[in-house]
Amino acid sequence: MGKINGCLKCVFIFFNVLFAIVGCLLIFAAVKATALAFQMSAFGGPGVGWIWVIAIGIFGISSLGIFAACSEKDLFLKIFAGFMVVGMIIMLIFGTVVAVFRNTMKENYENASKEFAEPIMKNEDSRNMLSTVQEFWQCCGVVSADDWGTEIPSSCECRDTNGPFGKPECKSKPAGSTGPTQIYSKPCSDTIFYYIDITFKITLGILFGFAITALLGLLISFLMIHQVKRHDSIGGPSITMKGY
Repeated sequence: MGKINGCLKCVFIFFNVLFAIVGCLLIFAAVKATALAFQMSAFGGPGVGWIWVIAIGIFGISSLGIFAACSEKDLFLKIFAGFMVVGMIIMLIFGTVVAVFRNTMKENYENASKEFAEPIMKNEDSRNMLSTVQEFWQCCGVVSADDWGTEIPSSCECRDTNGPFGKPECKSKPAGSTGPTQIYSKPCSDTIFYYIDITFKITLGILFGFAITALLGLLISFLMIHQVKRHDSIGGPSITMKGY
């Protein structure tokens, strides 16, 4: 008979298998996010390096947890518990950094939105990206249509039809400029930062959620280590959950 309670062992392995699957899905998401990050980098979106770290870490640690539970060796359980401590600390640090960066970016946008627009409008690739964003999100310019100077692109043309975000609001083009007569009145910065903010909120939820999960994994690991040591010390049969 095993050294660890069978029910506890099965639950532990089950959740580690789930997290191993999550790790695989995150690795796939990291591949997709890396390609998207190159396109959105001009708009100040968060990097994706942390996704790779988390994805590989979750998959590797979950695999270690499965092996530790199956082998019932206290050494591997201690290593797993150590990773839980490190992982919990890293998740809390990352969560704090993301929260601070989110607040800083929001303040910079509110206080210096014009400075945010300048580097985008100076780069040809980011201007093309903005033009694509304008057509889909029904907006014009980063802060306003004036960002385009005297040449308003056709992607700013306001069509009196329902789009993905409903019927857009139109206004006349700035005086002295060329391009469509009617343009979208809404700037793109509000929509850009809305989705960036959602990304930050989801990231914070994932990071702090994993921190809590790591704490639970640490507590279960300690219980399993205790069961293994007690079994080895008395040389008795497997320990049931009833005694705990």
